[in-house]
Amino acid sequence: MKEIKQTYLINSPVEKVWDALVNPKVIEKWSGVPAKMDDKAGTKFELWGGDMYGTNTKVVKNKLLEQDWYGGDWDKPSKVRFELSAKNNQTEVTLTHSGVPEEEVNDFADGWKRYYLGEIKKLLEK
Repeated sequence: MKEIKQTYLINSPVEKVWDALVNPKVIEKWSGVPAKMDDKAGTKFELWGGDMYGTNTKVVKNKLLEQDWYGGDWDKPSKVRFELSAKNNQTEVTLTHSGVPEEEVNDFADGWKRYYLGEIKKLLEK
């Protein structure tokens, strides 16, 4: 199992970045498909029509979102952690994705940039 760590600087206030991570209406804007998500620990979520799913395990509003993530036929979840910090009127997002199957690391690393945090950045910096 491998770990992916990426940092993004998004030209948007932390509250808007947080909303893009937990509000299903905003998630639909950047992902293009309906989502099930909220900002409560214990919530079961679904993204991309259920291709990715899991549970919010720890939530600190506007600061930290930790999740158990499943994809495909994984027998145990990977762990995703979004840490947000305000930098003037920008937000630094540190993503840590651990427990990723070795054969899927490159796909996930690219996917975070192209389809998830990269899309959030595009939406919020319009």
